[in-house]
Amino acid sequence: MKEYGLIGYPLTHSFSAGYFADKFAREGISDCVYQNFPIENVGFLKELINGHPRLCGLNVTIPYKEKVIPLLDNLDDESARIGAVNTIKICRKGTAYTLKGFNTDAYGFEASIKPFIKANGKVALILGTGGASKAVEYVLRKLGIQVIFVSRNPANPGQIGYHDVSPSLLEKAAIIVNTSPVGMYPNTNDCPDLPYDCLTTDHLLYDLIYNPPETQFMALGQSRGATTINGLQMLHLQAEKAWEIWNSENC
Repeated sequence: MKEYGLIGYPLTHSFSAGYFADKFAREGISDCVYQNFPIENVGFLKELINGHPRLCGLNVTIPYKEKVIPLLDNLDDESARIGAVNTIKICRKGTAYTLKGFNTDAYGFEASIKPFIKANGKVALILGTGGASKAVEYVLRKLGIQVIFVSRNPANPGQIGYHDVSPSLLEKAAIIVNTSPVGMYPNTNDCPDLPYDCLTTDHLLYDLIYNPPETQFMALGQSRGATTINGLQMLHLQAEKAWEIWNSENC
């Protein structure tokens, strides 16, 4: 029986376990299981793997997408450029193993947002600066889009505060991507602090949150005629890409 799983903390509202349980049942995959591993410190990774000798692959979520990198033996080129990992392939030879990191968030985000980008989509605001924001930045820059990070505590060049998001900036930034947890269940009445009245039908709002399916961020955008997308399709795509990696010879 092959084992797969998700590391992060906490994992109260994880998508992955349910997705893979449904996938295994739907596709008649009877020799695999997927479970959550809510480890309180990423340093417990090796202990977890040593205790599960049939573990073949892991997904990585908040807050370990960046912190896990020093514990890996190598990275694929894309995750090395991004600086964040959300998929680990465990390459076993007898009792020994190596860990290789990948980023399938970038694949899922690019495939899900690309059909909605309009000709005016030359500048994007990325809300939040965590691990997921790095994959979003990588994809947007790859598509030739200028990126501006918006943070509650801007500390680096290229970052601004929410109070700096002015009407004139929103005239230029037609794409807004929320990579922060603001608005996630159970805090569904919360939303990023933006001048939503300045949004128009030219704007595209993408929320990486999928629970609830429509966040306040999205609802306020829709009320102004903006196009809105949640993170569910991205999650499906990145999960399938992770499954492909785990079942490849890529070690």
